[in-house]
Amino acid sequence: MIALDRLDFEAAQAGDPLALDRLLRTLQPDIRRYARHQCHRSSAIEDVVQEALLVIYRRVGNVRDAQALAAWVMRIVARLCMLPALMLMRGAQELTQLHEAEHFARISGDDLRIDLVRALESLPAIYRQVILLRDMEQLTIGEVAVTLNITREAAKSRIHRARALMREYLQPVTAP
Repeated sequence: MIALDRLDFEAAQAGDPLALDRLLRTLQPDIRRYARHQCHRSSAIEDVVQEALLVIYRRVGNVRDAQALAAWVMRIVARLCMLPALMLMRGAQELTQLHEAEHFARISGDDLRIDLVRALESLPAIYRQVILLRDMEQLTIGEVAVTLNITREAAKSRIHRARALMREYLQPVTAP
């Protein structure tokens, strides 16, 4: 699938911007081709390609060698294609919350962004920080814990509490 120069790969891992750019350009056609096979919705393919490139850009230093890269990239694409189903299984779009989804569907994209920013700003600093690291920077639980110098359990607890506070803030106001 992926033919890479080993020295170029190592340079990309070390943070060389030109090597990293070459790596991403080399991987993009393979990522797109694999996303076409994995994603059930053709409208999601370009989003998956962009997200996969972002993950690779951020995490290429974690890949142990160039031979493991292809399997790692395929796992990233497969997970990104499954993300809507995973979110459904995790309860992010439960049927019992359908009226909330309808509420948000009526809000423009800009208004929703403003609401999200306000919800983030409403969080206490320790919860805002953990949400930004986990959901925006896409760090693992372990990486969040190390970054914040806390235990994994504390990181999980803070993430859970922060998401609950965000949900509470974003709940549509309903008349009694």
